Amino acid sequence: MKLHTADYAVIIGYFVFVLGIGFVLKNRSTSGVEFFLSGRSLPAWITGLAFISANLGSLEVMGHAANAAKYGMMAASCFYWLGAIPAMLFLGVVMMPFYYQTKVRSSPEYLKLRFDERCRGFNAIGFAILTVFMSGINMYAMALVFNVFLNWSMDLSIWLSASTVMIYVLLGGLRSAIYNEVLQFFLVFAGLMPLTFMGLAEVGGWKRLVERLPWEYGHAYAVFADPLQNPMGVSWYAVVFALTIGAGTSYWCTDFLIVQRALAARDLTAARQTPLIAAFFKMLLPGIIIVPGLIALAVIPDRVEGQYNMVIPYLLERYYQSSPGLLGVGLTALLASFMSGMAGNVTAFNTVWTYDIYQPYFRPRQSENHYLWVGRMATVFGTVLSVATSYLVIRFKNMGDYLVLIFSLFIFPMSTAFLSGMFWKRTTSTGAFYGMATGVVANIAHYLLYRSSILPYRTEMAANIYIMIVGWTLGLAVTIVLSLVTTPRPESELVDLVHSLSTSREERPLHWFQAPVFWAAMLLGMLAVLAYLFW
Repeated sequence: MKLHTADYAVIIGYFVFVLGIGFVLKNRSTSGVEFFLSGRSLPAWITGLAFISANLGSLEVMGHAANAAKYGMMAASCFYWLGAIPAMLFLGVVMMPFYYQTKVRSSPEYLKLRFDERCRGFNAIGFAILTVFMSGINMYAMALVFNVFLNWSMDLSIWLSASTVMIYVLLGGLRSAIYNEVLQFFLVFAGLMPLTFMGLAEVGGWKRLVERLPWEYGHAYAVFADPLQNPMGVSWYAVVFALTIGAGTSYWCTDFLIVQRALAARDLTAARQTPLIAAFFKMLLPGIIIVPGLIALAVIPDRVEGQYNMVIPYLLERYYQSSPGLLGVGLTALLASFMSGMAGNVTAFNTVWTYDIYQPYFRPRQSENHYLWVGRMATVFGTVLSVATSYLVIRFKNMGDYLVLIFSLFIFPMSTAFLSGMFWKRTTSTGAFYGMATGVVANIAHYLLYRSSILPYRTEMAANIYIMIVGWTLGLAVTIVLSLVTTPRPESELVDLVHSLSTSREERPLHWFQAPVFWAAMLLGMLAVLAYLFW
């Protein structure tokens, strides 16, 4: 593809701007609280946009666009409306007080307070592995775009994206990442929204788009009635159990990459508002991510088949190439999504490595400056590890399938410890630890059985969903059984760590219309309206 001078100007200007933010903020990241948590000083609208933007990486943009082309509107109901919104509301209304008022620096640290060091260590190691793989995906996606549009080699593109993100995180810490994520949020909307409008204009609007697709690709919920016929090959109850309950609470309520943004808020009220603000925009994202996938399926089906990861680049080529400057904006939107996703993983990795792995297991009782230095070094070697994992993504034709698989193996089984620990005071550290371990082992075993064709599934996504169900269920069962036969901690040690023993209060008085419960109810109403419109 041919880029014009205006396109190059937009792309170069973006790189200069994001690096400039890092240089401007470098003098502020002089303490651990500032570098890792932005000094807990940011307003809710910033942390809310950063919360959703940290999730708006290449896996979200290119991965779920790929899922839309492969599975149709089911991608919206599964990964947005059912798989995300209920859990985001649950985090804001119920779980954030446990994280924020106990002053934990990471979600694994909550497991240390509630249970013991081994629970924290197991969760932290699993999360560190996850973030490295996720960063690798973002680098691969960015390199793929550079390769297609600029004819750069994959190796050069991967190292360019990695070094850019590493520099501005090293300079400005989490605050730099969050400010860039807010910028990237607006860039993604500005760059992808015209794609949706131009595509719908070509096919004649939403109604005509649905008419051009097979029936099962144009409906978000009705297709669940027949799992043998729908594109994903799963039933509604499997989706609700696996994605709404298991994956949703695991990712949105316990994944530190996400929770870290809320912990950077200036007070408890702002921390609880953070996921609620993000939930509003999450409901709208299918308009610029899922719909383009359906458009590609309608207008360029031959190119998309077997090349699902290329849906967005192909559409940029189709609609933006003849408009100098617009193609640059579209490419910058993709670059912004890749870099926000990678930066989110890098900042979460350096915090968990420093406070949940290095400090307790290698060098406890060191100075704050020492841990700040370790965090900066973790940024460097975490980036290098991510580069190595980026080459694994080439084996997957659909990044969306890869995304769900990696989360299924390394993070989804962990939520059993958080949920049972927060809502059942009888849960013991032995039950929590072996429950998490059982879930991870069961999921890995299930995946190996699927890959060896012993367990046949119609689609890779169906395999991933049932992997979640098996691991989460077995893990929770082991947690309950072992907790019943081992001795729990005294209730006096669990104050503010368990819901029934919580004394948490809002830090500032709220009117009824400002309460998180009120806004969560409003958002659930919006979710019901979307279900009706796209049934």
